[in-house]
Order: sequence, then structure tokens, then C-alpha cells
Amino acid sequence: MTQSVVRGGELLGAVVVGDFEDGALLTGSASGSAFLVGGPDGRGGTTSGLNPYDLLSASLAACTAITIRLYARHKRYPLSRVEVAVSFHHAIDGGRDFFERAIALQGGLDEDQHADVLRIAVMCPVGKTLGMNADIHTRSEGRSSVAARVPASYSADLADFGSSLSAPVENCDDLLPQSYRPDWFS
Repeated sequence: MTQSVVRGGELLGAVVVGDFEDGALLTGSASGSAFLVGGPDGRGGTTSGLNPYDLLSASLAACTAITIRLYARHKRYPLSRVEVAVSFHHAIDGGRDFFERAIALQGGLDEDQHADVLRIAVMCPVGKTLGMNADIHTRSEGRSSVAARVPASYSADLADFGSSLSAPVENCDDLLPQSYRPDWFS
């Protein structure tokens, strides 16, 4: 008997599904849109599509751009274009992981309007949610160090996780690598 997270013809939020027979291809859907979810396929290869870190980064970028657009229109600011770039990084010093967000605004904004839009941008709902477990560093006008830092590698993190599976597991808590355990986890 096959179980599904679809109830009464309606999806329960975002859904990702994949069969083992088709090369581990995962397909996601949310709000009527479909997309490929990529990453390690469990056989030594990689499937195409956005990996989970890409999806988180895209969610933060999209929410930031939408928040800016709504606010600028509400305030009737002369904003003609917004561009938001986001990447996810692990902290090098053992601190909190972080997202790096670069925001470029085009149009006839004066300095006060520009600062006002950036102040509102950091209040986007997805940013508030992600900010509970990771820091979010925001830079204006694309002057970000995003390109200078290497984003977190989902494949490498999964490999670390996989290596923890090779040893016998006494309990399920042992499956979560120490570096991913929140302070309250014990």
C-alpha cells in the first residue's frame, strides 16, 4: 500500500517525491509550481536541480525582493529594479552558520529612501524564520563578499552525514552530526 502526503487532492505545503527506480530524481512542488531537487543520488552521482541549501537561499532572496517591492510601491518610491543575491555558508570558527545577502537597488531613490528600503528588507518573514538558527549578513548595492567566500557544500555535508551512518547506531540521536546539533540537543 502506497502512502502519500496528498490528502483529498490537496498538497500539504511543499512536497518532494522520488522513486528509487528512476535514478533518484526528486521532484518538488509547491503552490502549483514544480521543480527539480538536486544533490547526491546515493549512488556516487549527483542529480540536477536545486539542492536544499539553494532552495533556502532562493527563498530568502525571493522574500527579500518581494518585501522590498511591496514596501517601495506602498511608499511610492522611484524604485525601478531590485536584485537580491543570497548564499549560505558554514561558520569557520564554530559559530553560527550564516546567509550572505547582497541587495542592489536601481531607480531614483534618495539616500533616505535607500536606507529605508534596506531597513525594511531585513524584516522579510523568511529572513526572520531563518535568522533563528543562522545569521544573515546584508550588504547594499551588490558590494558583498559573497563571491569571495565559498558557499556551504550540501554534498560535502551529506557525505559527512553518510560517514556517520557507517558505524553502528545505538540510537537515532547519533545520526545527527555534532556540528548540526542545536544547543538544546542532548
